[in-house]
Amino acid sequence: MAHQRAQSTQEGLKTPHTVSLKVLRLSRPSLAQQYPLPDSQDLGISPKASLAYPSEKAGDKFIISPVLNLPEAFGSAYVGETFSCTLCANNELEVADTTRAVSGVRIQGDMQTPSTPSGAPLELTGPEEDEKQASLGPGESLQKILRFELKEEGNHVLAVTVTYTETTLAGEGKAASGRVRTFRKLYQFVAQQLLSVRTKAGEVDDKSGMSMFLLEAQLENTGEAAISLEAVNVNPKPPFKCTSLNWDAASSEAPPLNAPILNPRDVTQVAFLLEQQGGIEEADETAGHGDSRRVLGQLAIQWRSALGDRGSLQTGWLTSRR
Repeated sequence: MAHQRAQSTQEGLKTPHTVSLKVLRLSRPSLAQQYPLPDSQDLGISPKASLAYPSEKAGDKFIISPVLNLPEAFGSAYVGETFSCTLCANNELEVADTTRAVSGVRIQGDMQTPSTPSGAPLELTGPEEDEKQASLGPGESLQKILRFELKEEGNHVLAVTVTYTETTLAGEGKAASGRVRTFRKLYQFVAQQLLSVRTKAGEVDDKSGMSMFLLEAQLENTGEAAISLEAVNVNPKPPFKCTSLNWDAASSEAPPLNAPILNPRDVTQVAFLLEQQGGIEEADETAGHGDSRRVLGQLAIQWRSALGDRGSLQTGWLTSRR
């Protein structure tokens, strides 16, 4: 995992720790790209020489190959997605070292966010054995996995604390003395916005006497990879009901259109019609500044990345002037 910010210990020991910590971000692989050479006998090079996945078809010049490519770097973290990583505590003792033993290994983590700078404890998943009695032989490791939903933009710090007992062995494997050792590492990364959302709402004339508003939104992919929009909906505030005017608004006779795919810097526009329903009381809420704005609802967006990772985003309350 990249961006290690600092390291501190809670004890004044100068001897090296016998347990090390490795943190690796978990992410889906991508499909490897290949750049075929042109068919030219003058080059003296086979057109397949540059292919990551050579095919028997000489005319196969598709840039995407079926070969999976593992991530080479930490990558970007986006608001609305789930940040996942594995925490691995490794026993660094040599197999031939019979003078020391490691037991009681525990891994704890907390995440510091812009709204919780003091940190919030994380729930880790992994082996169900009793960690108080867990012992690691030379070269063995204890792994835990954490998943954290990124809900706000800005700096995040993952703090990982490893606690273990180091026992000095006498002859025949008997314990001579033991001490509890602890160290803590901090890893920093930045959560960015994947979707930029710009909205506009205006009232529509309606002869029935009921209020009617048209809500428009522009969605821009500010990330580094393409995404597929699964759903874009409005959660209306009573007494309004919402009607989608987008690709999912197909008639009963026609199948719905495919959801749009947004490449980096692509922009798509969506629209919704919000109509006031009769017989439902309106919540006495304004924008909080004593003006005449009406609360219409919240925009909820769901998407998937190229290989199926889910993401979601919900805006604040959207308003329009009466």
